[in-house]
Amino acid sequence: MNPSLENIKDLSVTVDNADGGSLTVEQAIANLESADLGLRFYAAWWLGRFRISEPAAVTALIKALEDEADRTPEGGYPLRRNAARALGKLGDRQAVSPLIRCLDCSDFYVREAAAQSLEMLGDPVCIPALIKLLAVGLQGEQLISQPDLSQPYDAILEALGNLRATEFAPLVKAFLEHPIELVQYSAARAMYQLTQEPVYGERLVQALAGEKLQLRRAVLADLGAIGYLPAADAIAQTLAENSLKLISLKGLLEHQVNHITPSTFSEGAIKVMNLMDSLL
Repeated sequence: MNPSLENIKDLSVTVDNADGGSLTVEQAIANLESADLGLRFYAAWWLGRFRISEPAAVTALIKALEDEADRTPEGGYPLRRNAARALGKLGDRQAVSPLIRCLDCSDFYVREAAAQSLEMLGDPVCIPALIKLLAVGLQGEQLISQPDLSQPYDAILEALGNLRATEFAPLVKAFLEHPIELVQYSAARAMYQLTQEPVYGERLVQALAGEKLQLRRAVLADLGAIGYLPAADAIAQTLAENSLKLISLKGLLEHQVNHITPSTFSEGAIKVMNLMDSLL
């Protein structure tokens, strides 16, 4: 069975679950309306995991973004979170407006998932809504005196970078001074995408030497996402899992390949491939 299932047309197709059972596309869509909240939560995850882009699946997931039944004691919306994450993976832009509305949700993690999915869908119509959230932590073009932790700023910044929201670069730049390192790195990633200035790529390269493995892992992902070629050697030498270094180098290679003719490889692309070979 092809696990991507991206071009699925037969709603009766089954996919093995981790526990050895099976689920059909039709069942997963139906489960989103189940009285069993656990089935609904799993169905939303499953549809995203296997990229089930059937119109019925997209419609059901969009409806799940307004679910009120699945609530945590703290007031979170687990089903909404899974539905928001899934919709980003399905690539259907009819989810853009519903996801923009999710940016007003009281659940931090729903807002985070919505920002991430809007980044994946790539429609710039969401930029004003993302900027509205970003501005919560700003006074003018500066961070507020008591840094705000109420918004998923890393996800917002990464979305703005990928969406090439260049006119808002001054607002993004302010978050280079945020007290949370992950937010700083997301701001550097976005600033490189918005300006192509090496100083921001180099800031991420320097972060690869940090003490915390979790942060080094995050920076590997950032460098792969922006395709910053001068980071290749540093990526290969980072104290982190080879699998993550390979994924990061793959991002660099893809950026190189996208800018050359199919019959030739740049010196940078060849260097990255050699580094990848050394990690295998």
